[in-house]
Amino acid sequence: MIQLQNVTKKYKEHTVLDSISMEIKDGELTVLIGPSGCGKTTTLKLLNKLIQPTSGEILIDGENIESTDDVRLRRNMGYVIQQGGLFPHMTIRENIEIIEKLEKKQPKEIENNTIRLMKMVDLNPDDYLDRYPPELSGGQLQRIGVIRALANDPSIVLLDEPFSALDPVTKRALQDELVELQSKMGKTMIFVTHDMDEAVKIADRVCIMRDGHILQFDTPEVIMKHPADDFVASFVGPNRIWSSPERIKVRDFMLQDPVTCGPELSRDKCADRMAENHIDTLLVVDGEKNLIGVIDKQMLSLVTDPAACAEKLMKEPDRAIYDDSSIIELLSMIQDKELNNIPVLNRENRLVGLLTNSILVSTLSRQYLPRHTGKEAAK
Repeated sequence: MIQLQNVTKKYKEHTVLDSISMEIKDGELTVLIGPSGCGKTTTLKLLNKLIQPTSGEILIDGENIESTDDVRLRRNMGYVIQQGGLFPHMTIRENIEIIEKLEKKQPKEIENNTIRLMKMVDLNPDDYLDRYPPELSGGQLQRIGVIRALANDPSIVLLDEPFSALDPVTKRALQDELVELQSKMGKTMIFVTHDMDEAVKIADRVCIMRDGHILQFDTPEVIMKHPADDFVASFVGPNRIWSSPERIKVRDFMLQDPVTCGPELSRDKCADRMAENHIDTLLVVDGEKNLIGVIDKQMLSLVTDPAACAEKLMKEPDRAIYDDSSIIELLSMIQDKELNNIPVLNRENRLVGLLTNSILVSTLSRQYLPRHTGKEAAK
């Protein structure tokens, strides 16, 4: 874990970072984002001691980096910048292997690792290892820059706007590759960008900064749904959540606390409960909120015995969905069938909500409505 505790950085009278604190979890990809001059790149440089804080502490796994040898610290951190930061007079192989050779690792081990990494980013070792950086495209250089940062198996990788100079197609491809690499290798990555679309796509957590302060530090999902203030809402952009619909979960828009009954409730009581609540479907649950059946008005009309209990009237639900399913999964479920009162369960299979046609239509329409933020949203 990386911890920044009340870290301040000043240059004479200018405060770049003003007593910021945060915890970066192991194995997560954390994005630092904000307008120019907000302090995101300064934060990155503080982590590997390229610059020193004016005050405050930075700890890695509980150890203050001030007491850590600079060389040892930096060799345990990969660093990626625009165009990969490769040495133009060295071959691709030499660029990738430079730290491993300084660490005096075995030549065969180094060679095998280089070939493995090249294949991970879909670059043929035979075609590229003996070429020089000026002979490669921007996207290829960034791939090499990333795997060079990973070559010595660091626990932490710092990336300073590595994809900002690339064309959109290459950029998207490299974002996908980075997410896949991070998932496979489990590295702690801190990524600086000014592109909110990029942040939402790749991040486990996003830290939004402004004027040396942290405004919000949370998952992309939470920030998009619940921006901390008007600036964050404006920076994120209105209705951005709809550009990442996989982050819109059923629990975000389901009807909570749907009307239910127990299996012992009589037919007449079931009818009364439907009428009182202006509903046409009743969900039958046991004492632990497990969904055991569904009753609708048509089923009630077919039974003449007023004492018949719900357990005898109900049918098994033909569909249900989990509350952590995305709206995409929901739409896939109903694409060939009409949405008609789908029960929502948690992962313990307890009933927690209900989806109706009107709820889905209302939810889908939100992407076309202006977003209210800050004081307006609180009214």
